[in-house]
Amino acid sequence: DLPAAQKKAEADQKMVLMNFTGSDWCGWCKKLKADVFSKDEFVEYATKNLVLVELDFPSSKIKQSAELKKANGALKKQHGIRGYPTILVLNSKGKEVWKQVGYLKGGPSAFIAKLEEARKK
Repeated sequence: DLPAAQKKAEADQKMVLMNFTGSDWCGWCKKLKADVFSKDEFVEYATKNLVLVELDFPSSKIKQSAELKKANGALKKQHGIRGYPTILVLNSKGKEVWKQVGYLKGGPSAFIAKLEEARKK
């Protein structure tokens, strides 16, 4: 729920990290989750600094409500998402400060370094 995430981010002075993913079919998405998002270093950073929003575009094997598909599709179109994974980071005011298309090598430390650069914008 992006509107709720943006309200929380503004209230808590955090950034919003939007993860556009194909959770059950995208190999690079699975690798990003395993190598970054599931690691304690990232979880600790995210808890203090981020509001996380996952926008999943799974295969037809995973059922999603029509409402969720429509909302995710609208955000995909609005932000010009063309591949997975795509990470989009918004500051606490809702302005885009970082966009990463594809897998970022280097594990949680490299990912956090990019987030810190974005936070300074």
